[in-house]
Amino acid sequence: MKIEEVISNVAVYGLSDAVKGSRYPMATDLKNISDEITATQIRLAQCGLGEGHDNYLNGIIVQFDLTFTNKAWVEAERYHFLDFISSQSTMHRICRFDLDQAYIRYVDKRMVAIMKEKVSAYNELQKKDPKNETLKEKYLEILYSNPSGFRLTAKMTTNYRQLKTIYKQRRQHRLPEWQAFCDWILTLPHAELITKDADPAA
Repeated sequence: MKIEEVISNVAVYGLSDAVKGSRYPMATDLKNISDEITATQIRLAQCGLGEGHDNYLNGIIVQFDLTFTNKAWVEAERYHFLDFISSQSTMHRICRFDLDQAYIRYVDKRMVAIMKEKVSAYNELQKKDPKNETLKEKYLEILYSNPSGFRLTAKMTTNYRQLKTIYKQRRQHRLPEWQAFCDWILTLPHAELITKDADPAA
């Protein structure tokens, strides 16, 4: 899976100020603190998870659009500092999506056909008889039958420190979405602050 299938509209904020902040513990005069990334900043950033020396990475904010399947979203929600700004909604729009485009290739075509059949039947009935008592049940059938390979996009915000945790935990994950996500992390400005796998010269 390619990075652009998963991540888009990326913006990074606060890098310079966060690097300056990493120097505060050893500074007595804050007027001329540098934002240069040296071996010290890299060493602090690459400390072990939970040690605290990398706390300045919290100040490097990243916002982006993330397109994951339902399967990957469930796993992403465990990260407390990977925050949803807003997202597409199956609850509101499951019967309006182009289902041929919404599912990844690993979803069995027979399941896609069943979903298209259910959505079509619901839409026809809703148009013909919007007060029909069976509509609620039919809608729930669609929601609960939706395969986990259904893709949704959300606007997200996080920081370099959380990305460091995600990278460490997901680099070898089975889902191709997580592999693409980790590949994207390596493209961020000064990704060597997040992971030792990054090329400082990139």
